[in-house]
Amino acid sequence: MRRRRTINRNPEKTPHRKPPKAERSTTSRTARRARSSAADLKKQLERRTRELEETRQQQAASSEVLHIISTSAGALAPVFKAIVASAVDLCGARFGAVFRMEGDLLHLVTDYNFEATQRQLLGAMYPMEPNRGHISGRAILTSTTVQIPDIFADEDYKSIEAKKAGFRSLLAAPLLRGGRAIGSIVIYRTEPGAFTARQSALLQTFATQAVIAIENARLLNELRQRTEEVVKLNQQLEQRVADQVGEIERMSRLRRFLPRQVADLIVASGSEKQLESHRREITALFCDLRGFTGFSESSDPEDVMALLRQYHEMIGKIIIRYSGTLERYAGDGVMVVFNDPVPVDNPAFQAVRMALDMRTELMVLFENWRRLGHELGFGIGMAHGYATLGTIGFEGRFDYAAIGTVANVASRLCDEAKPGQILISPRVLMAVEDTVNVEPVGDFSLKGISRPIAAFNVTAAKRLTKGSRAPNGELTE
Repeated sequence: MRRRRTINRNPEKTPHRKPPKAERSTTSRTARRARSSAADLKKQLERRTRELEETRQQQAASSEVLHIISTSAGALAPVFKAIVASAVDLCGARFGAVFRMEGDLLHLVTDYNFEATQRQLLGAMYPMEPNRGHISGRAILTSTTVQIPDIFADEDYKSIEAKKAGFRSLLAAPLLRGGRAIGSIVIYRTEPGAFTARQSALLQTFATQAVIAIENARLLNELRQRTEEVVKLNQQLEQRVADQVGEIERMSRLRRFLPRQVADLIVASGSEKQLESHRREITALFCDLRGFTGFSESSDPEDVMALLRQYHEMIGKIIIRYSGTLERYAGDGVMVVFNDPVPVDNPAFQAVRMALDMRTELMVLFENWRRLGHELGFGIGMAHGYATLGTIGFEGRFDYAAIGTVANVASRLCDEAKPGQILISPRVLMAVEDTVNVEPVGDFSLKGISRPIAAFNVTAAKRLTKGSRAPNGELTE
């Protein structure tokens, strides 16, 4: 009889068969590796998170420093303070300082977190020449980032003050501009220990920012200085233009109311001292027209003014040609002075030469008027001697006047001169007798003059031999 197979219809009651021992060992190792990988990933994540936070803090610090640089308007103190504070905080230090070279000496310019005693100790060390005995100088001399893990173990470190201040480990970065160290930034710890490469690189970054701030301040100061120079130059230019305009207006007024030589001399010297009253040896010349009174009574006013314009224009050119000073003119009367305010060699000779030219040219002018039926002539009187000269008048209208006997004599001789005559005094004759032909016309008792004066009429200039020297020093040709 065949035996039936019993089927277990309840699988839950099926007995569990244990895996082999080798299989259990493999599973355990896999679990351990999974747990180890998870721990490593967690550590990497924490490290990356920490590095990311440090980077974020560095970027934030750099942004803050750059913002301060851009808004500091060239002021370095707030920039240095922000830089050293960020360096201390991000590099795990306690204190910090910035040093700058001024000439050959290193100066402490900014400190951070120093106590009063520490500030006093380090402040007493500076300024000083950079040297290896101090880390601030060592960084400058080597132009590299330098650290001292323990100042008590460094044989070259000589700063007793830093030791008294409680510093143990130091890190310094040079401030480099164009490859040359212009200062350094130093951070301090109170416990020994080396700074990391990341901290060294970070401090050098802050040193670079300090150099940017210094360069920015230098450029701003140069720009400000140049701007001030431009403003100053503009002010000077404006003042110069104003002065020149004022001088032109003043020159115009002077030339309008004073002789050209006087006005030019005043403008050139920048002083009106020449206008002050003074004594000078001069030659005075008076000239007026003969027959002018009758001409004025019988002629139209327009003809009278036309004659005076022609007359004054002609003699004015001659006066300028011979360096005379027009003292005054009144109607047809003119007075000219020689040797003041501009010195003239042999003023009497110059006056006589001018008188001869005036006679020649006025004869042509009067010939034209004679054709119109008017008989005109002129007379000239000259004297030589001392006179008092200076300005007379009032604000807005001044004249340059010569006062004294010499002027009176010249005026009176002019009155005595007949048409076409040039009457000169004895003193004038003494100065020109070798150069002109004269004829005596007698002695005159002149109004206002106590004694009679001999007068001489100049008839013509003598012809000088070629190469001889005239009284004024000129060589004849």
